[in-house]
Amino acid sequence: MKVLQKLLLLAGCCLPMIADAAQLSLPAVTAVPAAGGGQEYTVSLQLLAVMTALTLLPALLLGMTAFTRIMIVLSILRQALGTGQTPSNQILLSLSLFLTMFIMQPVAEIAYNDAIKPYIAEEMPFEQAIETGFKPFRAFMLRQTREEDIARFAEITGQDAFDKPEDVPFAILMASFLTSELKTAFQIGFLLFIPFVVIDLVVASVLMSMGMMMLSPMMISLPFKIMLFVLVDGWSLVMGSLAASFYQ
Repeated sequence: MKVLQKLLLLAGCCLPMIADAAQLSLPAVTAVPAAGGGQEYTVSLQLLAVMTALTLLPALLLGMTAFTRIMIVLSILRQALGTGQTPSNQILLSLSLFLTMFIMQPVAEIAYNDAIKPYIAEEMPFEQAIETGFKPFRAFMLRQTREEDIARFAEITGQDAFDKPEDVPFAILMASFLTSELKTAFQIGFLLFIPFVVIDLVVASVLMSMGMMMLSPMMISLPFKIMLFVLVDGWSLVMGSLAASFYQ
């Protein structure tokens, strides 16, 4: 009880000093009139807005990077192998994130050098930094997006065809990019599925010809599929093919 009283007394003594410091300190948030009738806010407030926008990072990761294609292909590959939950979802997620970072590194470096670095040095306003930072991601998304997907979403929104890639609104581009990524991912997954389906069919035919219909073909074909995948260094081939598919 005495300790609590001492702490309360110490806090009461510090309150006047805190109040004086608050009166003498400069305001943390200020707005400076800008040209054209607008306002420019301090870097601290702008950084607060950026940190708040980071809550949208999962959606941006899915909608603007290579993560979607990689994750879907790896999930289909696991189903083709028939190994159940091996590798686990956490391992596939980590592998997809690291490969996404590897693929998106050149794009991120351009965005950092052209937008983030000048903004931190207060050489570029916030609005211009946002616009400049999205340009390399926009170029990356345009390279991976099919024109028919852009035309379809433009038709859905009631807009006419666009003359230049720069005229495509960002919302339409993101939706078209995700649709194209889904189609490409399933195409790659289909090609990965074929050899494993052939192994399953061969094993099932052999078992039926031997009259062993009660024995599950998956139990016999699983070791052969794993052995084939390991012998051809499957994980390395899949990772290299996925990375190369974004550089075409």
